[in-house]
Amino acid sequence: MDIVGLVPQFGGAVWTILAFIVALSIVVAVHEYGHYIVGRWSGIHAEVFSLGMGPVIASRVDRRGTRWQIAVLPFGGYVRFLGDADAASSRAAVTVHQLNEQERARTMHGAPLWARSATVAAGPLFNFALSILVFCGFFMVSGVATDLPLVGQVKQLPFEGQTLEPGDRILSVNGQETPTLESFVTVASALEPAASAAYRVERDGRQIDLTGPFPFPPVADSVQAPSGAHEAGMREGDVVLSVDGRAIASFGELREAVGASNGAPVKLSVWRDGETFEATLSPRRMDLPRADGGFETRWLIGLSGGLLFEPETRTPGPIEAIGLGIEQTGAIIGTSLSGLWHMITGAISSCNLQGPIGIAEISGAAASQGAGNFIWFIAMLSTAVGLMNLFPVPILDGGHLLFHAYEAVAGRPPSDRALRILMTGGLALLLALMVFAVSNDILC
Repeated sequence: MDIVGLVPQFGGAVWTILAFIVALSIVVAVHEYGHYIVGRWSGIHAEVFSLGMGPVIASRVDRRGTRWQIAVLPFGGYVRFLGDADAASSRAAVTVHQLNEQERARTMHGAPLWARSATVAAGPLFNFALSILVFCGFFMVSGVATDLPLVGQVKQLPFEGQTLEPGDRILSVNGQETPTLESFVTVASALEPAASAAYRVERDGRQIDLTGPFPFPPVADSVQAPSGAHEAGMREGDVVLSVDGRAIASFGELREAVGASNGAPVKLSVWRDGETFEATLSPRRMDLPRADGGFETRWLIGLSGGLLFEPETRTPGPIEAIGLGIEQTGAIIGTSLSGLWHMITGAISSCNLQGPIGIAEISGAAASQGAGNFIWFIAMLSTAVGLMNLFPVPILDGGHLLFHAYEAVAGRPPSDRALRILMTGGLALLLALMVFAVSNDILC
């Protein structure tokens, strides 16, 4: 039995919190393990590895003298190295200069600069590595489309007449040749919406002309959560027949109708497994990244579409899959940085910044859609956590790396007084950002 699949479709507070805790705990554990293992390899002794914050629930001390513990508050974690005064890696009252050379090298503040920098950077880098490996696994399991317009699996539609079959190679659409999958998508995207299209295909060594469904039908390839479609109980594979009583034949028409609603509820007629039902959805205003790096504001109901068929796929090799995983992780980082910049400049709404409540809601919704979606969400969350920790804010890993850069240039670390002031300022900034994000979760 798939335990993740037991999460109710609409979720509940308990399941939402549980999904959030599981996702965050995995991401935090990987992040902190990166600090721990690289520190250990560099000769820095870890006194405590804590998953969670606050009072300790369970703990044990390993043969190296590190205490591994689970704390009651599952929203974070830390590694406290020798010489640290607290979880934020502040310098202990006893300075490293009071220790002998061998003891000093085992402390976080007395180890060589390269060792300290590597240990700090390892946390975010391990988060990125987790994301890359998860995405790599998905590409190897699901495969990538071939360069040819070969039909893999045909989507189920309420269409009477001929249709494409698995194994067909599409030679042309409405008389326009399609030698590659890319050319097929280009040609199909330029067609005017219609109930059907004319295809010439190669099947079993013969060329066949047939009339099939429109290349981009109004089929739900996926249902985002949270969204109006998710709340209305729509599922992957649902076919939208009409919007507010007007029949549609393409996903583009559905997108245009939702955009024209200007946020007003839309009534859909939906076909699923031979039966038709009505669903009323409330669009949400979203800022979406464009290919040129900017953003556009649109009204969305949480459905994404695609081709009439799933293209035939091939299994990429490990090197190619890792490259695709790196590309996917890089795209998330790029989109996140672009979104942050556009929020700072006021180009898009600050409501795009989500806090723990919003992230928890997405966690529960992803878990309700199955293990695959939940694991994909964990990979995305891992990228986000790694990126956030690299911001040059005192108390975060990026702030510590900034201190190390100063030490490399100046030949000495910042003074204890300067560190206290900067760390206090960084903490105040993070708390203010957290309050702002939580207010977004409640008010936006």
